[in-house]
Amino acid sequence: MNLTAENIKTVTADAYKRMVISAAATIENNCTKLNDLNVFPVPDGDTGSNMALTTKAAVSELMRKSPATVGDASDIAAKSMLRGARGNSGVITSLLFRGIASEMKDMDECDSKTLANALQAGVAAAYKAVANPTEGTILTVSRLAADAAIKASEAGEAPVEVFNSAIASAKVALEQTMEMNPTLKKARVVDAGGYGWVLI
Repeated sequence: MNLTAENIKTVTADAYKRMVISAAATIENNCTKLNDLNVFPVPDGDTGSNMALTTKAAVSELMRKSPATVGDASDIAAKSMLRGARGNSGVITSLLFRGIASEMKDMDECDSKTLANALQAGVAAAYKAVANPTEGTILTVSRLAADAAIKASEAGEAPVEVFNSAIASAKVALEQTMEMNPTLKKARVVDAGGYGWVLI
């Protein structure tokens, strides 16, 4: 059998590590664009910088270690992001990863169902930590992405298809943030943090 992304049934520690490294690089490459979009909650133009610093903290730690299980890899990433979190967007990103890690705890590898549940656990952790959750932000984008992941996993899709479904839903949700959030609507931009999560 040819091994392709579509028929890989689990996410290993190495795969998770590479996913986080790739996510951080993508944020770094789009840092200026994210900063330029940043008008909510305050137009301080640092969402990209904060998310880049937060995700790079995980990369630094993961590059120093060789996690044996996906549980270890997710735990290392989450803890290092929490320590390295910068700004509101960085903190929420770290919380999303903390929730993901809580679902993958003690697992050698992660199947589609666990992956989808982990994305949903990340959303729950982020919403719980925000005193007054505002829709039309990274919270909305991550929640709708996780919902799509759950549906894909329930349909028996492979991990890559779970991700593809989540990303497709996240992109649609991102465009909707402009209509959900009055500040974004006035500025005619999508939410910077939400766009960052699409990239991650």
